[in-house]
Amino acid sequence: MTSARRSWARSGGRRRRSRDGWAGARRRRWRRQRRGRRGDGEGGAVTLVRERGDRVPRRAVAGYAAGSVGTGGFGTLPGLVLAYYLTDTLAVPALLASLVVVIPKVWDVAIDPVVGTWSDHELRRRSTRTRLMTLGALTLPVGFVATFAAPETLGPWGAAAWVVVAFLLATTSFSLFQVPYIALPADLTDGYRERTRLLSWRIAVLALAILVVGAGGPAVRDAAGGGHRGYLVMGVVVAVVLLVGMLATVLGVRGAAAPAAGGTVTPPSPAPGAAAGYRAGLRALREHTAYRVLLGVFVLQAVATGTMLAAAQYVATYTLGSQAALTFLFVALVGPALLVMPLWTGYSARHGKARSLTAASVLFVVAALALTAVPVLPTWWAYTCVALAGVAYAGMQLFPLAMLPDVISRAGRHQGGAMSGLWTAGETAGLASGPVLVLLMLAAGGFVSSAAGVRAEQPDTALTAIVLAFSLAPAVLVAASLLLLRRYQEPEVSP
Repeated sequence: MTSARRSWARSGGRRRRSRDGWAGARRRRWRRQRRGRRGDGEGGAVTLVRERGDRVPRRAVAGYAAGSVGTGGFGTLPGLVLAYYLTDTLAVPALLASLVVVIPKVWDVAIDPVVGTWSDHELRRRSTRTRLMTLGALTLPVGFVATFAAPETLGPWGAAAWVVVAFLLATTSFSLFQVPYIALPADLTDGYRERTRLLSWRIAVLALAILVVGAGGPAVRDAAGGGHRGYLVMGVVVAVVLLVGMLATVLGVRGAAAPAAGGTVTPPSPAPGAAAGYRAGLRALREHTAYRVLLGVFVLQAVATGTMLAAAQYVATYTLGSQAALTFLFVALVGPALLVMPLWTGYSARHGKARSLTAASVLFVVAALALTAVPVLPTWWAYTCVALAGVAYAGMQLFPLAMLPDVISRAGRHQGGAMSGLWTAGETAGLASGPVLVLLMLAAGGFVSSAAGVRAEQPDTALTAIVLAFSLAPAVLVAASLLLLRRYQEPEVSP
């Protein structure tokens, strides 16, 4: 070997050793920061540790997905059975029941932006959002059980007051968990497609949670004999499931540091109090058109989903003729979602998330309109249409939640908590508006409330209102969201 070649080899070796040393240092720095070491101290910037495009660790993916057990279960079961519990077990009149449902949700909407500000403050100080999530996870089961534990000795007004107080506790706890949870994808990765992967797992678990809790909860209630005892047993069983799922998230994402391009992010200085949270959320809504459009679409579709869920138990009892038919309706709705989630993910990779959301929404409108014929067609028609709506529902859940981190990333992670707080407030308002809309339609139709074990005879106008609440109302709401979705601009795709 000539001296020149020996010199080249030696220099190449030095370059390779230099690269290896740099890579090793980066890996060591990544491990240190995952163990919880923060970059510039309590008051400084949060050091970000994952390079653009890196895959989220499996533990964090699994932990994040597990949170959907809590969010999906709590978001589904009260919306499914609470209105029916009030009118057909506690004998609360439909109009009063609508107030019972909406008051805790109005409170929830009011505090979500505040929780978002607290979440951003926690991120700035501790490089994590998990403290609020832990508090919410531990207190939510208490309020949830209490909601379905109204004493039999209470009259309709006393029972209504009991449920309002208990549900207020439950919804407050839910906000403490849900608001930081919604902001996590933007904290875990800055990759456009990696966020879709992360959200795909979450929505798959969400669909499973809705299936297990939404179908299993009423089944447990019926197996326990229905009435007051049945609802109490259901509340205890489901509360344990929610607790396990939420704590799994806290443990899974702890230490999974927040990445973004540029290496650091400096959240704004905290300004405690409600006003700061509202200002931050409204500022994000005003400044970012994509966020404003996406939030509007999501809220309208949440109202549609909440309406269909709340009407399902009434359809099962008064249209299909069996309270237990609710379980089969839920299997028909959520079962297909588990199967088609990978297909929706692949479709969005080819066509984009906004176009995929449009396709899912159109499919939902068609399926919901077809449900208007349920009273005059065989039972299989109802299950078939609901299954078709379930295919659409999977996409309607996946794509807005996958698009939100893209919007947060463009706006800046320092606004993630405020934006997720307003997002959660919108979702809460939407899902709460669904049962309220159903109860108002039932009241307009002359629905007759009854105590546990008593089956009231319903007028034809009430039976018609039940069917329209399950079919036409959700279809109109999702169709309106499609008009708004046309204004959304897909971001440029990055690795």
